[in-house]
Amino acid sequence: MAKLTKKQKEVAAKYDKTKVYSLEEASSLIKDINTASFDATIDIAVRLGVDPKKANQMVRGVVSLPHGTGKDVKVLALVTPDKEQEAKDAGADFVGLDEYLEKIKGGWTDVDVIVTMPAVMGKLGPLGRVLGPRGLMPNPKAGTVTMDIGKAVSDVKAGKIDFRVDKTGIVHAIVGKVSFDAKKIQENAKELITTLQKMKPTASKGIYMKSIYLSSSMSPSVQVDPKSV
Repeated sequence: MAKLTKKQKEVAAKYDKTKVYSLEEASSLIKDINTASFDATIDIAVRLGVDPKKANQMVRGVVSLPHGTGKDVKVLALVTPDKEQEAKDAGADFVGLDEYLEKIKGGWTDVDVIVTMPAVMGKLGPLGRVLGPRGLMPNPKAGTVTMDIGKAVSDVKAGKIDFRVDKTGIVHAIVGKVSFDAKKIQENAKELITTLQKMKPTASKGIYMKSIYLSSSMSPSVQVDPKSV
């Protein structure tokens, strides 16, 4: 059996991995057991009682985290010339159209979110193989295909995130950084969980919110009691 390092022993002494914590407790604990020397990202994993293979049980949406993600989100605005200034004023990191479509065809995907206009979506279709697997394809339901480009860019920069249940029934999302105070982590996580609760498919039977875990980049996960939210 491998010996625990000094840091691992310190972490093990701070929490009980068999215990289910309230969201408030977990939000504080996830900061205490972090061992990273950098500002680690805090993730949430929510296992839902749905069958993602069935269209009427797919859970996908957007949520605006009250305190943002703490991450500098790089946004590409694929827009026509008349919308370029609007995108730049809103804080888009990359703005243009044909030149970026060519870069993407060549494999460039060094962005976190792409926003675009309905008229441009036809040009993005052929790039689905590149953008789809990376979760970068703009979607009207996520608010990333719109004529209000300025608002779309501002919302993303302010902490609006897109989420969807994966093939195993789990929703993964960023809810902050270790540098956030516990209250902000709690409020961000609660906003996402509450949104998921409201989106329960009518076809979903039995327990909907099966489990919730918080973790940071270099820490063990902490289980959260769904009833505490």
